[in-house]
Amino acid sequence: MAGNSQRRGRRLTSKASAPKGTGGKNKDSLAGRGRTLPADERPWHKGYSGTEKLPQRTAWKQDKERRAATEEGRAPKIGQPGSKDTTWGRGGGRGVPVGRGATGGRGGKPTARSGPRVSPGRKSNPSKDTPELLVGRNPVVEALRALVPATALYVAQGIDMDDRINEIIRTAADRGIANLEISRAELDRMTGGVLHQGVGLQVPPFAYQAFEDMVAAALEQQAPLLVALDGVTDPRNLGAVIRSAAAFGAQGVFVPERRAAGITATAWRTSAGAAARVPVAQVTNLTRSLKACRDAGFMVVGLDADGDTDLYDLEAAVGPLVVVVGSEGRGLSRLVGETCDLTVSIPMISEVESLNASVAAAVTLAEVARRRAAEL
Repeated sequence: MAGNSQRRGRRLTSKASAPKGTGGKNKDSLAGRGRTLPADERPWHKGYSGTEKLPQRTAWKQDKERRAATEEGRAPKIGQPGSKDTTWGRGGGRGVPVGRGATGGRGGKPTARSGPRVSPGRKSNPSKDTPELLVGRNPVVEALRALVPATALYVAQGIDMDDRINEIIRTAADRGIANLEISRAELDRMTGGVLHQGVGLQVPPFAYQAFEDMVAAALEQQAPLLVALDGVTDPRNLGAVIRSAAAFGAQGVFVPERRAAGITATAWRTSAGAAARVPVAQVTNLTRSLKACRDAGFMVVGLDADGDTDLYDLEAAVGPLVVVVGSEGRGLSRLVGETCDLTVSIPMISEVESLNASVAAAVTLAEVARRRAAEL
């Protein structure tokens, strides 16, 4: 009866339980899983744009969306397979920094990937000031061969010894790197779920050079040459550009602090040790830094497929020069493009739209070196 609050067996709490937030009763099971992967990194989503083999089911979804879009007269809402690097290395020796892998698959099951497996959705963001842990037998042995700086080698107890492990332990001992034997459970905890194959190499944070010091040192050379990267996010591309810069006489490379790759173990190894010889600086604002280079007497040249100057007609190559390389996907950003004194295109005879960022940088630096050698 209404108003009879003294009756026996009355309910003292509301029927609806307090909401726990997004995830409902399964919210606790998601704790520690990290953010959900974006659509372009999910192999089973029609928006997938990764470089790994496209699953047959995903290809069917994308083809279905294309047909529907054609009938409705609109643009298809699908990804662009191959436009976003989602490979993490296996067998070939590509290194994987801890917390930077990703898995896909319905129900939390990992899909076939060319890289180490991690817990579904786990994607940590380690601080730039903390050591990085390179894992996997091939990545570790290649890093040691390339003389990547390292502070400690972690080896799981009871690991199966093979030629790679023997070489890893021997090389680390020869270089004076601390060799620590720990339990497999502890190594699992340190790697955060990455398939480590029983071995991990700890590398220290890279010591960047001050931008002002790098510019001043370059101006002391007979032919000042610097390379700037505008939003290049793949550390392998960064390492390859540094290697080309060393090969063709550049005095430094500078990159933005945000939304761009930094010097990781992967970049260091790709540079084949050139990162130890070529100064690398991080700048807060790339546009402002390019303007500072112009004020110091540099000609700033941006690489653009639609550039107004042919690379082979670049007369400014013999003077103080900054070569700006755009990102893998969008190229030069608007502000950076407007800051450049001129934009340069690389002539190509095929129907290929553009070159890889590191390849374009190598071609341009080689032509600059050729012109400068001809002037001597």
